[in-house]
Amino acid sequence: MIAVIQRVSQASVAVEANKKGEINTGLLILLGIEEADEEEDIMWLSKKIVNLRVFNDAQGMMNLSVQEVQGDLLIISQFTLHASTRKGNRPSYIKAAKPAIAIPLYEKFITSCEQQLGKKVKTGAFGADMKVSLINDGPVTIIIDTKEKK
Repeated sequence: MIAVIQRVSQASVAVEANKKGEINTGLLILLGIEEADEEEDIMWLSKKIVNLRVFNDAQGMMNLSVQEVQGDLLIISQFTLHASTRKGNRPSYIKAAKPAIAIPLYEKFITSCEQQLGKKVKTGAFGADMKVSLINDGPVTIIIDTKEKK
């Protein structure tokens, strides 16, 4: 799994001009799922994201997690994170999981994040053409690949 995590002061996602999910202070998570991903990846990544210390404390240092600032999560599926651009100029998405595999993993990831965070998270619509808007706070953007666990 690859996650692009952005600290936001506001983010929303619309499907067919209808707002599907919206948050204020929190994290926007763009999630790419590949065929090789497993439940272990879900558990590790959801715990890492909820406990990631990227919010400012009283001294202005990034010392607090989304949970500690009582922030929210907005999770958007994005298969294009697994694009391969090695050959030619047209990206290949061969590593991205097919919906039959990706949808159950995506749903388990959402459930795991909700359990870790202790509240419901907002989401996009898997496989839909979505319009994502955000105000990146900082800006703070972090990329995590569960295959590297760095």
